[in-house]
Amino acid sequence: MLLAIDSGNTNAVFAVYDGDALRASWRVSTNARRTADEYVIWLTQLMNLAGLGQSDIDASIISNVVPEADFNLVQLCQRYFNTEPLVIGRPECRLPIRIDIDRPEEAGADRIADAVAAQDRHALPLIVVDFGTATTFDVVDKSGNYCGGVIAPGINLSLHALEMAAARLPRISIERPPNVVGRSTVSAMQSGVFWGYIGLIEGIVGRIRAERGEAMGVVGTGGLAPLFAGATDAIDTVDPDLTLWGLRLIYRCNSNR
Repeated sequence: MLLAIDSGNTNAVFAVYDGDALRASWRVSTNARRTADEYVIWLTQLMNLAGLGQSDIDASIISNVVPEADFNLVQLCQRYFNTEPLVIGRPECRLPIRIDIDRPEEAGADRIADAVAAQDRHALPLIVVDFGTATTFDVVDKSGNYCGGVIAPGINLSLHALEMAAARLPRISIERPPNVVGRSTVSAMQSGVFWGYIGLIEGIVGRIRAERGEAMGVVGTGGLAPLFAGATDAIDTVDPDLTLWGLRLIYRCNSNR
């Protein structure tokens, strides 16, 4: 079975694939100082609850955007699962798509995985909107090539900046307000954050389509994708496991190495 690790700036997701079937996945907050020993204590307990053991894992792949976390994630795979992990971004990792941007080495591992999965699971050309620490818009052309995109601050990051900069504004939860015009400070903040992001999504999707001069589908992924997809026609579908499926495909591309 394959252990797939998607380590982002805020959360890391660990998943186990049995062939093409996703057996289980778990999420933990990202901490670059967390050691391989700490990871394995947490992970093996959850694997046991899912009926999985360390000996079931015979391969591993890592997508990581936090360089300081690389060493411990690799150590986890080597020491505790007896596998040599395939790490996206390293020279030995082949990709099933072409990275058609000015500096391909700068493409984030998670964005590459999203693009690989998108061209496998959805009609092309396509825009992938990933709601993470940053909200990213990635373009996959009709040939399945990754063509770049847009990086905007994520909604939680924007909300935190608002709370930090405005002394009298409270901490709020992210939810869809019933009205655009808020009648209290909290409802006004919720409206500004939520509908402001709807405007961001619709505006950037529209400009990408206009710039490329073609009809393009839009797939949302990431934890907050369902919240926003239900409020705008700009997102055609939500695919919550898109990044993990991309990791599975990249490993399969390299499995004869």
